Amino acid sequence: MFRRGRGKSKRDAADEQREAPEQIPSQGPYDEDEAPSSEVERLDLGSVRVPVPEGGQLQVEVDPSGPVRAVHLVTPVGRLTVSAFAAPRSGGLWQDVSNELADQLRKDGARVHTEQGDWGLELVADSPKAALRFVGVDGPRWLLRGVSAGPAETSKECARLLYGVLDDTVVVRGSEPMPVRTPLPIELPEAILRHIQQAQQSETPNGQV
Repeated sequence: MFRRGRGKSKRDAADEQREAPEQIPSQGPYDEDEAPSSEVERLDLGSVRVPVPEGGQLQVEVDPSGPVRAVHLVTPVGRLTVSAFAAPRSGGLWQDVSNELADQLRKDGARVHTEQGDWGLELVADSPKAALRFVGVDGPRWLLRGVSAGPAETSKECARLLYGVLDDTVVVRGSEPMPVRTPLPIELPEAILRHIQQAQQSETPNGQV
């Protein structure tokens, strides 16, 4: 298992394991096969199913050739982005990816440091445009990456929203083989797809839903 416990001592975790060794993980993000039955309402984007924070709006980036590049959750305190990628069975992809991200951010002029969070290493970057936080979670044959971006004064609140979204996200990896680091495809719900098509026909830029 790749799941990391959150806020529990080793003794507490061991006691829980003895009491219910076959239970699904109590903390997300979840693999599709582990997702609990719950009343959490999630937006189905094909490879990921994400909860939308209260007051959040969708912002969709569409490639000119057609595929969806990314889906962002725009909130009053900043923007959240959750993306899934194919990863090796052994896990550990986030360590390599985070190092590369940090190098690129520094080249772009950002001040970067690392912190330890609920899922391990996090990158925190201050750039001229926004305060950024990158969180990575290694799962079974997938890597889930969450990013929060917003003004420095709301960065902590934005990060808390990101943690909440990641905690209830479900990843649908699929069984077909994919090269490591390949983005898992995003599929928009029919209603959102129609909205984007109508916006494009009226020459409206990729906007919020």
